[in-house]
Amino acid sequence: MNIYTQKQRWKLFLLVAAIIIGISSLWYTNKLVNKLSEEERKKVELWADAARQLADVSINAGDIGFTLNVLQSNTTVPAILTDEKNNIISKKNLDTLRENDNTYLQEELHIMQEQHPPIEVKFGNGQKNFIYYKDSVLLNQLRYYPYFQLAVIALFLLVSYLAFSTSRKAEQNQVWVGMAKETAHQLGTPLSSLMAWVEFLKEKVHGEHLTEIEKDINRLNTIAERFSKIGSAPALKKENVLEVLEHSVAYIKTRTSPHVSFSLNNLQSHQLYAPLNAPLFEWVLENLFKNAIDAMSAEGSINISVLDQQQFVYIDVADSGKGIPKSKFKTVFKPGYTSKNRGWGLGLSLSKRIVEEYHNGQIFVKSSDLNKGTTFRIVLRK
Repeated sequence: MNIYTQKQRWKLFLLVAAIIIGISSLWYTNKLVNKLSEEERKKVELWADAARQLADVSINAGDIGFTLNVLQSNTTVPAILTDEKNNIISKKNLDTLRENDNTYLQEELHIMQEQHPPIEVKFGNGQKNFIYYKDSVLLNQLRYYPYFQLAVIALFLLVSYLAFSTSRKAEQNQVWVGMAKETAHQLGTPLSSLMAWVEFLKEKVHGEHLTEIEKDINRLNTIAERFSKIGSAPALKKENVLEVLEHSVAYIKTRTSPHVSFSLNNLQSHQLYAPLNAPLFEWVLENLFKNAIDAMSAEGSINISVLDQQQFVYIDVADSGKGIPKSKFKTVFKPGYTSKNRGWGLGLSLSKRIVEEYHNGQIFVKSSDLNKGTTFRIVLRK
């Protein structure tokens, strides 16, 4: 299991945990809302009983005092008392500045009629009144509070994630640059010594062996130069893209199986220029070629196509390998991702950094079919 599979599992676990917390919060708050709603209805029913008793002439003065206290105790639930024809008789806990506005009262009555069924107030003479009410401000606040709470938590988590991600990326960049420059530094000393020994041996011995050793030392020197350029903006100059491609293909071709064939297609001319840092861009091509060779188990074909557009150069590297699942099109460029038993998973990540950060271009998986092959596309600005 690679680090990205573990990361996805952790993300899934945190998502499930967040959903459970959110549902639990909504469920508990909804339970409180229902309970408070029942209490408000009981309060309005008690208010209705008090209104009926106040209209009953048979009750004594002591009972009237208690009834008046009940009527005055409702200070939160908006309510309207109407007759059988829905003519408003009295109102409670509405906007005091608009309580004489008939249009406002009718609107409030309509809202109450939609929210709750009315409470019937029966009098001894057969007359009926109705009390309509709506949820109090407190109840509405409690109903929407969990959504507000979840939104604040989500915003906090988002900001925290972005801050952590930015900090982690900056730290990774520092480690990446530090390791690259240290590698270049460590290679520099023995390379200088080897070059001096080769020059010394040239004076004593002549032969093809020294020529091959010199080629390998030059190659190591190129690798050290590549590492030294990581972390600093490399100088770009107009290079013939086709020559760089041909040079990279020629180099990798002599170092791979004869069962792997290379072909350069759509070369309309031999002059196609774009701003490049040749050593770094060749590194990108070599990484793509090596990955393609691994995907084909060192047997198949690699086709390189070049398309010259007005502002861009498109380079497609297609292999006949095992392919990449669509879900991994972006993951393959992340550090540490590899499908090989032995490998660091840094080649494509490094290639993406070189193309996009240093050459202001793009690199992505253009297409891939399982067991048929994969095509990577590089886009360079002319």
